[in-house]
Amino acid sequence: MTTIQLDTPFKRGDADIAEITLRKPAAGELRGCNLTDLLQMDVIALQRVLPRISTPTLTEQDVSRLDPADLLQLGTAVAGFLLPKDKQLAASQSV
Repeated sequence: MTTIQLDTPFKRGDADIAEITLRKPAAGELRGCNLTDLLQMDVIALQRVLPRISTPTLTEQDVSRLDPADLLQLGTAVAGFLLPKDKQLAASQSV
């Protein structure tokens, strides 16, 4: 799991959403998506997957209204979930 602090929080009804927690998706939650598209942080692929793995649950409309910087943060987290553990460690050390 990873929690992302949004640069640009948004409102949904009466609730202010300032952070999103993502969990690693199971294979079934990736149905209908090309893994390459997710690794490339394709917006359409992210709109499909983020609602399945986010708390609070994002809608596709929420994802389409996100600030680009926030979408990039969320997409980077999703792409990181798809890497094997040894590659995750190597990627975090190179930053």
